[in-house]
Amino acid sequence: MVLRIASLAECPEMYGRVTAMADTWPEFLRNDLVGNAHYGRIARELPEYVLFAEDESGEVVAHAYSVPFALGSGSGSGSGGGGEGEGLGALPARGWDEVVVWAFGDLRHGTTPDTVSAISVVVAPHAQGTGLSARMLSAMRDNARAKGFGQVVAPVRPSAKHLEPRSAMEEYAFRTRDDGLPHDPWLRVHVRAGARIEAVAPASMTVAASLDEWRGWTGLPFDKEGQIEVPGALVPVHCEPARGYAVYVEPNVWVRHAL
Repeated sequence: MVLRIASLAECPEMYGRVTAMADTWPEFLRNDLVGNAHYGRIARELPEYVLFAEDESGEVVAHAYSVPFALGSGSGSGSGGGGEGEGLGALPARGWDEVVVWAFGDLRHGTTPDTVSAISVVVAPHAQGTGLSARMLSAMRDNARAKGFGQVVAPVRPSAKHLEPRSAMEEYAFRTRDDGLPHDPWLRVHVRAGARIEAVAPASMTVAASLDEWRGWTGLPFDKEGQIEVPGALVPVHCEPARGYAVYVEPNVWVRHAL
């Protein structure tokens, strides 16, 4: 597949087509409050960190979002960043949610970033399975390197973890095949690109909502107390019918790419 890969900063006229590209995210994941508040800001406020791939027909078939932030200074500590005992290069336990807030906090305060975090690599449904995710990850790394950064980190959402939601992420993240590469396909892409699996982010995304909202998103009854397996979820959702709510706390896996 012949592709043109560019950034929204280079091609601002592509904004609508990039942001409107179809994806396969589970509906409940679209209701992470941090994502709702900040994800759309990346394309508007940090277009040089949003890459897209356009095929020969002019269709956008993939995009990759990232954000710069000041990891080494620990500038986010106490205000959306590393938190107590973290900072100075430690990656936050609240993973995806925290790094997005941290990046926009640094942007607001004029803090000089030293690291780029991947936020998403999305391939259009009909183009999946063609190696595009690896190409977009490579382009993201190249983009960060060209801007003078020495590392890219990523709170990875393992692509096959939803098939075994009861497995502990602490075990799953470090599981390997006979060839020594990660068991999980998306983690495997990162490691092949040169990343090191560093740690689990145990509370990377959180979706808390009423039972009616969960029923609407999933089509499941949500009428029993305890752990509910939901298609697309990496771990079960905790359901509290007597209190009228359910909470999903998703673990992700921090990886670090030296450039």
